Amino acid sequence: MTQLKQRKLLSQRHPILYFLAVWTRRFKRMLEWNFDSKKYAKIKKSEKLSIRIKKHQSVLLRKLGDNNEQLQLNKVTNLKIAAKQLNGILIKPGETFSFCKLVGLPTKRKGYLLGMELSFGEARAGIGGGICQISNMIHWLVMHSPLIIIEKSNHSFDPFPDEGRVLPFGSGAAIFYNYIDFQFTNNTEDTFQINLWFTEKHLEGELRVNKDLDFSYHIFEKNHQFIKIENQYFRQNEIWRNCIQKKNGNIVKTEMLKNNFAKVTYEPENYIEQ
Repeated sequence: MTQLKQRKLLSQRHPILYFLAVWTRRFKRMLEWNFDSKKYAKIKKSEKLSIRIKKHQSVLLRKLGDNNEQLQLNKVTNLKIAAKQLNGILIKPGETFSFCKLVGLPTKRKGYLLGMELSFGEARAGIGGGICQISNMIHWLVMHSPLIIIEKSNHSFDPFPDEGRVLPFGSGAAIFYNYIDFQFTNNTEDTFQINLWFTEKHLEGELRVNKDLDFSYHIFEKNHQFIKIENQYFRQNEIWRNCIQKKNGNIVKTEMLKNNFAKVTYEPENYIEQ
């Protein structure tokens, strides 16, 4: 059986080494942004493209365990700052969307506050914490399109029980500037656009395209369960997608997009013991 207890990395035990490790990775990513062959999306347009592919909304303030309510309020501020860098972005044919490149490094100088972030197996406060709510939303929108996801990371653990969750577990996209990025590429001949806005209680988002597509997409979950192994809890599921021909409603392709398996830091109500 695989050893479940993970030893801390050397960089986790020594703050200076952690700092150096982070900035080494960040420098490497900056070199990639400047010298790789990708053409990154950077043009924004206030006028919306004609066809909406998918719309979604997520709750701004959620009860997450016993965490500081102020971190939740700060998260809303962080979301609004980050959303300004993304709202209206066009992804033209041949272009790649990079969340971290567009949003940049969250800093106090830019107005970012302490929000909740997930790191090293725990939820803790960090500058700009919570903006992954936007990357989660964009990922969900992109899954309903022919855009190709080329880089995405999941959170390595599940910290809170479901409360108001409407999307399948593991359908988000973790972000940590800049080496944990969310990227997708437009290999079609069409231009796509992401729009983000806020209501009193929700972050709203949509994916648009310049002309109607021949196919639609349906995302669904399979084989979801909690498992207990050696006094630790884990959660697993599969995320699948149907590609549907609009003119006749026929399913032309069914594919598994993700097989998730993550540690759970709470005790679920129902689980299978192994």
